Amino acid sequence: MYIYGKNSVMESLKKKEEIKKVFLSSHFHEPEIQKLLNNQNVHIVDKNKLDQMVKGNHQGIIAEVKDYEYASLEELLEENAFLVILDHLEDPHNFGAIIRTCEAAGVNGIIIPKDRSVDVTSTVVRVSVGAISNVKIAQVTNLVNTMKYLKEKGFWIVGTDMNGTPYSKIDYKGNLALVIGNEGKGMSSLVEKNCDFIASIPMNGTINSLNASVAAGIIIFEAVKNRNEL
Repeated sequence: MYIYGKNSVMESLKKKEEIKKVFLSSHFHEPEIQKLLNNQNVHIVDKNKLDQMVKGNHQGIIAEVKDYEYASLEELLEENAFLVILDHLEDPHNFGAIIRTCEAAGVNGIIIPKDRSVDVTSTVVRVSVGAISNVKIAQVTNLVNTMKYLKEKGFWIVGTDMNGTPYSKIDYKGNLALVIGNEGKGMSSLVEKNCDFIASIPMNGTINSLNASVAAGIIIFEAVKNRNEL
């Protein structure tokens, strides 16, 4: 897998993650990164070569790394954990943005399904701006079974939908899993049925829905605020 962009590659270098090759533009100049590239397998190439390797803005640097290694579900189950479950999210840009929000908010981990869902790609890594190196992500076979298992472990499950309790009125303390639905369809009916609470964001404008990553950010930070209250 390729990761690209200054922040993504720098974060990987700082964490001393295994990097197979680094491709640099002949015009690349970033002293801090270049210092970290000592003993790396660096190839100097022209910009056209980099443009052919990835579709996004590579900023003159691409690193070839091993495929992302997902965490096990058990690794996410810390005391007083705050988890985010993504119910078949499809857009890698939304996924990357949610990872960045989760890292900033101190979320303990993210859970995604293995099928019919975006997984960790170079685009996701790029949009996360390196935050993915600090967030555990688990892939599970069945979201509903996972939610039931989390309940057995003492978690409250909070879903998100337009028709629910205003998000600021919910108690997010304790072991918590927040479910963010698909960009177009929202949560599946079975997932929604297995939620303990449904949080909604009141709308005052003519548009009655928000981008998935924006909605996630609003509720995640409300939950963090509520969890930090004595």
